Amino acid sequence: MSATVTDPAVAKEPQVPAGPVRRRPGGRLGRRLGSGVVQAFLVVIGLVWVTPLAGLLLSSLRSPEDNASSGWWSTFTSPGQLSFDNYAELLGNAGITQAFWNTVLISVPATTLVIVIAALAGYAFAWLEFPGRDWLFLLVVALLVVPVQVGLLPVAKLFGQLGLFGTIPGVVLFHVAYGLPFAIFLLRNYFADIPREMLEAARMDGGSEWRIFTRLVLPVGRPAIASLAIFQFLWVWNDMLVALLFADSSSQPLTVELQSQVRQFGSNIDVLAPGAFLSLIVPVVVFFAFQRHFVQGVMAGSVK
Repeated sequence: MSATVTDPAVAKEPQVPAGPVRRRPGGRLGRRLGSGVVQAFLVVIGLVWVTPLAGLLLSSLRSPEDNASSGWWSTFTSPGQLSFDNYAELLGNAGITQAFWNTVLISVPATTLVIVIAALAGYAFAWLEFPGRDWLFLLVVALLVVPVQVGLLPVAKLFGQLGLFGTIPGVVLFHVAYGLPFAIFLLRNYFADIPREMLEAARMDGGSEWRIFTRLVLPVGRPAIASLAIFQFLWVWNDMLVALLFADSSSQPLTVELQSQVRQFGSNIDVLAPGAFLSLIVPVVVFFAFQRHFVQGVMAGSVK
């Protein structure tokens, strides 16, 4: 008897259908329409977000008479209304100019100190063994639920005794203290996702903890650090409650100065509009400067 030998490669060949592959009717058209709808929606959202900024910019470039007689959109038909006279007047306003630099002196140190301290503490809570580590981290997490309003009066009394009330360092310290719990929580969780094998290999190569932290952990954690820097800077730059209580007339930031200008003069749009735009454009520039790292930090951990 003769046996029939079957080639395994031939036997496992997939069966190709004889007729043409039928595609789902309207599938390609549906995908195109879906993509077009999403893009149109994003364009609308972008226009809604940009319109107030454009309106504030155009209002800051118009005279008070033009702003009183017509809306900012009239500049599209009468571009001769635009000038930089308001900004020249703004630079001559000593109160707003000083408040702008006070805002910089408050926001930059408050952001830098929070990032440095939180990065060190986050690495320690994630990868260093020391007594009471877990309990201390639980305490940090518990501080997240403490509202800012609870500490205003006790801290104000303490700062008065220490001579920090009404000063820029006092405002900075308050922002640092209330920004650290969230910052430590965020960076600790991000650093904890770093593969242990990477750190162990660095230790086997003779790397110290400080060298591992500066040469390995910080570069890997750059997206989270950039996201934290944006959130902290925006919070401090736009803050009014803390500055209104802890800063005096010589150390108050731009938000408080603009509010006092409205209270005193009411309708001086030639000063308020460029001052408000100046207060707004700095956070926008900071956001777009760190946009790539911000998106990476927000998306970190969402895709494994």
